[in-house]
Amino acid sequence: MGAADAVPGVSGGTIAFISGIYEELISTISNVNLSLLKTLRNEGFKAFWKQLNGNFLVALLTGIVISFVSFMRLAKYLIEQHPVLIWSFFFGLIIASIYFVGIQIKKWNLSTILGLLFGAVIAYYISSLPSSAGSTSPLFLCFAGALAICAMILPGISGSFILVILGAYKTLSDAVHDFDFKRLALFVIGAVIGLLSFSRLLKWLFKNYHNLTLAVLTGFILGSLNKVWPWKQTLSVMNKETGEITAFGGLDKINTLSVLQQRTGDFETLKTVTEKSVWPFYYSDLNDGIDNQLLTSVLLMLAGFLTIFILERIGKKMN
Repeated sequence: MGAADAVPGVSGGTIAFISGIYEELISTISNVNLSLLKTLRNEGFKAFWKQLNGNFLVALLTGIVISFVSFMRLAKYLIEQHPVLIWSFFFGLIIASIYFVGIQIKKWNLSTILGLLFGAVIAYYISSLPSSAGSTSPLFLCFAGALAICAMILPGISGSFILVILGAYKTLSDAVHDFDFKRLALFVIGAVIGLLSFSRLLKWLFKNYHNLTLAVLTGFILGSLNKVWPWKQTLSVMNKETGEITAFGGLDKINTLSVLQQRTGDFETLKTVTEKSVWPFYYSDLNDGIDNQLLTSVLLMLAGFLTIFILERIGKKMN
């Protein structure tokens, strides 16, 4: 989950769902309230820890934090140096997620179909939003943390991509890199507030509208495919120093920012604002005949699919 959440476009919630721990995760988080303190005072630490589901939380959060912090640096390198290949792997991962989450819907009817379509449209719209310049103010970082953590526990909605849209992804990655504990603390405070409030809503939805909720979540995953499609054409970019947004394309016959960045070695000056998905062979034409890496990409898509298949099998055995 931590590794998935470190990549803009991939949701840790999807991994939780496939591995069979999603509903336990939502239920555990939503049960964190003041009654825990009452239990601790009246019945002791053992009863408190059991009510908290402490072993589950400690194991999960330890894995998430370690993986998120360590993989964020690797993810940054892979996205910069091998964008088509890394997105191909995650595309396959999400394709498998759609199937495995969808088959958990016990009864299909008009409401579940509409829920699926609704989720897909919302996720596609979110994935098409332009990135923002963002802010570093304390209130903004708290807000970004609250919004991102809500997305992180939703299958198909990437918390990291929400940070990209808000313009807070680089701020957070810089804070992790520089061990800026003040900014990290502000983000964590917002995340805790968002997590405790949103998990209660999700728990209620699962209890009262289980099939419909699953259908909407499946739609979220389906709609997110647009974001992780490996072959992109960049439409507009922002200069990080000046904040100026301009149309992109035609520079040295290059129409994808990541290709230009790899050729120049400059990954900091320009930032993608809007882009669109294109077919692999058109991607080559757009970028001076560059290798579209189609065969390797297809193999990595298959590897991503098999990763989810293995996780789903492990989840079944553990349950």
